[in-house]
Amino acid sequence: MTDLEAVCLNGERLPVDAASVPVLERGLHYGDALFETIACTGGEPRLLARHLRRLARGCERLAIDPGDSGTLDTEVRELAAQASRSVIKLLVTRGAALGRGYALTGRERPMRILLRYAWPAEDPVAQQEGVRVRLASLRLGENPALAGIKHCNRLEQILARREWTDAGIVDALMFSSSGALVSGTMSNVFLVRGSKILTPRIDRCGVAGVMRELVLELAQAAAMAAEERRLDAADLETADEIFLTNALSGIRPVRELGEKRRLPGPATRQLQRELAAYLAAAPRPGGARE
Repeated sequence: MTDLEAVCLNGERLPVDAASVPVLERGLHYGDALFETIACTGGEPRLLARHLRRLARGCERLAIDPGDSGTLDTEVRELAAQASRSVIKLLVTRGAALGRGYALTGRERPMRILLRYAWPAEDPVAQQEGVRVRLASLRLGENPALAGIKHCNRLEQILARREWTDAGIVDALMFSSSGALVSGTMSNVFLVRGSKILTPRIDRCGVAGVMRELVLELAQAAAMAAEERRLDAADLETADEIFLTNALSGIRPVRELGEKRRLPGPATRQLQRELAAYLAAAPRPGGARE
């Protein structure tokens, strides 16, 4: 049973059970597309401006025309307003292939797809006591041309997610082919060591999350020393605190990594409070603070 509630294709609302895309869609053939996953609460999309900025950066990198940003903003808001809490997935694809092969004709017509899903079941214990994570065996390939953007080729994450079946483990931390700590399969990762908050650079691979961006800003505003740097397994082993960030779940402490257990620490707790205050104060509608 799917939790898909609504579908819009290029601004047109379609029946959920009858919606489809062309068989020549390049996003289907090559992953030639980008996406954003947006948390919507109180009928409003959260951090929408940040999502749209990242989408625009990705479209510029891939040379896909996303169309008017105001149109995307309006369509997301209209779909979000129809449910008190939901998750919206926004995809912008290159469109249907006009010739066989990788080459572009220049006449492709990009497609925008909006999917609204029911809000997932939440585990309040995870926010307070923390979550269990593991280390992924699969390594992420390094390609600076794609680093940071949320393109639709997620095969590495799919293979990494196949590595475990324990429902108590929420994510796996992933390293790059050169041994750098990068992220989780569906989250960004932060380490706390002493008085410093550290997060991996996303300059060779990985996705630069909108929640990661916000947490770095909140840390700076709270006069907490935070920086992006190259990190490895040794940094992970010596961290005093570890937490994950995600656009839907916010900040979740890591209480167990492999055999090592830890308690959520003071830096993680402070940032959770800063984030809660920021989200509670965000203006509605409009999201001007984003």
